[in-house]
Amino acid sequence: MTCSHDTRTNPRMIARHPKREDIRLDAVLTALGNPIRLAAVRTIAVGGEHPCCDVLPQIPKSTMTHHWRALRDSGVVWQRHIGREYRLELRREDLDSRFPGLLDSILGPLVSDPLTQETISEYDRSRQGAPA
Repeated sequence: MTCSHDTRTNPRMIARHPKREDIRLDAVLTALGNPIRLAAVRTIAVGGEHPCCDVLPQIPKSTMTHHWRALRDSGVVWQRHIGREYRLELRREDLDSRFPGLLDSILGPLVSDPLTQETISEYDRSRQGAPA
């Protein structure tokens, strides 16, 4: 099955996305184990494509570039280059196919869990020189 996001059929797609069958559980869990990436995936999970700059805009672009690479290379997100911007989309269909229930189990509790948002707030305060 060829996916519409496949770089063979969509040349605007960045080439380092693993195929569905090559997505590894350890890589996904490692990528989602970082609180910044987890907060980003929580935002992206609402559906559709999101411009990279709109996801956690309070975090510097250079920092997020590192996190986008980890999420992309692990198979958690699609990243496409459109014009002058990059767009992200959660690979929900692929992840649900490979690891049924994993995303829901990880993302579900975040709706009521304040710790991820607290991590983002602490990051903001540290950048502004305020005590955490």
